[in-house]
Amino acid sequence: MTTDASLTPQASGPRRSTMPREVARRRRGGGGSGGGAGGRGWHPMLGAGLLPRVLSVLALILMAGVWLVPLAWGVNTSFKSEVDASAAGGDWIPAGGFTLAAYREIFAQGNLPVWALNSLLIGVAVTVLTVVVSAMAAYALSRGLFRGRRALLAVTVASIMVPPQILIVPLFRQMLVMNLVDTYAAVILPQVVAPVMVFILKKFFDAVPRELEEAARIDGAGSVRIFVSVILPLSRPILAAVSIFVFITTWNNFLWPFIITSDPTLMTLPVGLSSVKDSYGLQNAQASAASVLAAVPLLVVFMLFQRQIVKSVATTGLGGQ
Repeated sequence: MTTDASLTPQASGPRRSTMPREVARRRRGGGGSGGGAGGRGWHPMLGAGLLPRVLSVLALILMAGVWLVPLAWGVNTSFKSEVDASAAGGDWIPAGGFTLAAYREIFAQGNLPVWALNSLLIGVAVTVLTVVVSAMAAYALSRGLFRGRRALLAVTVASIMVPPQILIVPLFRQMLVMNLVDTYAAVILPQVVAPVMVFILKKFFDAVPRELEEAARIDGAGSVRIFVSVILPLSRPILAAVSIFVFITTWNNFLWPFIITSDPTLMTLPVGLSSVKDSYGLQNAQASAASVLAAVPLLVVFMLFQRQIVKSVATTGLGGQ
């Protein structure tokens, strides 16, 4: 009696051992034509050939140029004299040459350091308070079991769709009743409430395995200890990203500080920059120079913490490790 070679263990063995290797190779990103030696994990949306890569790079260069040209124009204008900055035509190379007169005039006025310090203090205060309040609210919505939890979550999500301009009048009346107009507290407190940050943190906390909390409870840890010692250390990337987003939003906020303050010593940079005028109207070179100086701190913050932003978007599960 003959035996079919395809049914013998020796014949079927190689096929069983090849399958796990194929799956592992695909999981490492080497499977298919797009993960060869030339690809190295490159997976463009348009394909894996040379032409799609060139088109992708050209599209990125075009989008970067659209974003960088206005920035370069502002920097270029800041180094012009007021005559050249206001001249018709707007040449990149001014007829009178480049000058630092606009920067010298801004520093001579003595207001920019005060505005920058106010923006820094308000930005740091709003960021710290927002992260603390949002993290605690998000943890309660993620892990808490209390009556009305679903309704509270629905209200939080719905409040994201409310335009902040609608709340200007109620907030101003509230600050007026509390005698907080023209104070740092009036600028800071209304900006602490950030429903979108609560929702983002809540979704991140949902992905943290509950087994870690159960192990901590077995060791005798309470809810506060678990939140401080387990959840927050695992959430460092998302907390850093939320902090950066809140700080940048607060730094650039113009409407609320403009409405709630009238004291020049309490002005933030966006409000102070709007007052860079004289009897002849807007000074283009000075306004551009002040805008460049105002953007430098944000650029430094982003360059220092950009890795945390990318990591917070790319991580899943135990992203804090």
